[in-house]
Amino acid sequence: MDFDLNEEQLAIKEAASDFAQTVLLPKVIERDIQCEFPKELVAQMAEMGFMGMMVPQEYGGGGMDTLSYVIALEEIAKVDASAAVIMSVNNSLVCWGLEKYGTKSQKEKYLKPLASGKCLGAFALSEPEAGSDATSQSTTAVEKEDHYLINGTKNWITNGYSADIYLVIAQTNKKKEHHGISVFIVERGWAGFEVGKKEDKMGIRASDTCSLMFTDMKVPKENRIGEEGFGFKFAMETLNGGRIGIAAQALGIAAGAMELSVKYAKERKTFGKPISEHQAIQFKLADMDTEIEAARLLCYKAALKKDKNESYVRLSAIAKLYSSKVAMKTTNEAVQIHGGYGYVREYHVERMMRDAKITEIYEGTSEIQKIVISRKLLS
Repeated sequence: MDFDLNEEQLAIKEAASDFAQTVLLPKVIERDIQCEFPKELVAQMAEMGFMGMMVPQEYGGGGMDTLSYVIALEEIAKVDASAAVIMSVNNSLVCWGLEKYGTKSQKEKYLKPLASGKCLGAFALSEPEAGSDATSQSTTAVEKEDHYLINGTKNWITNGYSADIYLVIAQTNKKKEHHGISVFIVERGWAGFEVGKKEDKMGIRASDTCSLMFTDMKVPKENRIGEEGFGFKFAMETLNGGRIGIAAQALGIAAGAMELSVKYAKERKTFGKPISEHQAIQFKLADMDTEIEAARLLCYKAALKKDKNESYVRLSAIAKLYSSKVAMKTTNEAVQIHGGYGYVREYHVERMMRDAKITEIYEGTSEIQKIVISRKLLS
C-alpha cells in the first residue's frame, strides 16, 4: 500500500490548512463564546469546493475521492471543529445520499445548490425518543393524493437552524416497523415546518443544533427518495459513510491539540529549561503522536475502502470509535501540558477538549460503534 499522498491531495491539504489558519483561526474563540454560526466563512468554504467535495462536477461538486475529503476535513478540524462538522454534515449526510439515491430531477433541483454551497443541508433522523435506536421513529408521513403529510419532532439536528434543505426520516407504515420508514427532501419555510431554538451546547458551539417540528406539513410525492420503506436503509448507509467524516473531525481535533502542545512545550520554561526537555512531557507527546498516527491510518483505510466500493462499514466504525477516543485523550493531555493556561480560552485547548466529547456521541455513540463492529466480526 502506498502511504504517500498524490499531488492533488497534497494541494488540497495545503489549501485547507491555509484556509483554517488564516481565515478560521482569527475569531474562532469569539464564535465559540457567542455561539455564532460562521455563515460567511461557510460561504468561503463553498467557494473553495469544500461543501460538495465528493459530488460529481456535473452536479456542482468537486468530483474528488473520500480520502481527499478526509484530508481536508482534518485540516479544518485542527482549528475549528464547528466549521468541520458543518462541512461534514453537508458532504457526508446530505450530498452523498442525494447523489447516490436521488432521481435526476432531485439532483438537479437540490444536489446542485447543496454541492456548490448555495444552500446548506441538514439530516433529520434523531428524535426525543429515537437517538441510538433509530428504528423507533415516531414522526409520521401519511400518504395523500399527490403528497404526504408529515407530523412529528426531530431533535439534535446539526445545521438545523441555518439549513435550507433537510432530509427527513419518517414512518410511512408503522406496522412494518423499520421496513416502513421512508425519507423525504424538505425545504425550509414550508407551511407546518417550525425550527426550534438553538441548543446551548458544551462544545462545537459555533455550529447550530436544534429541534425541528412538523405539523401537517405537505411534502410532494416527488420529494420522496427511493421507494416507500427505503428510509431506514438510506439512513444507515448514509451514517456508515458519515462516520468516516466524524472520525476525520476527531482526528483533526487531536492533531490540532498536539500541535499546540508541542509549540507550548518548546516555549514554556520551568526549572530553568523548556518543559519539552522534561521526560514527563516528552512521553505525553510521544503517546499523542503514536495514537494520532494510528487514528489517521484508520481514517485513510476506511476512506480508501469506500473509494474502491469495497465493504467499509466495520472500518468506518473502527475509525470513528478509535479516533474519538484519541481526541478525548489527546485534548485532556493537551490541557494538562498547558497547565493553568490550558484551562482558559486564550490557549484554545480547553475548547478542543469540549469539542472532542461530541465525537464519541453523534452519528452513533461509541457503544453503537462497538455493536456495529462486533456484528460484522461475528457474522
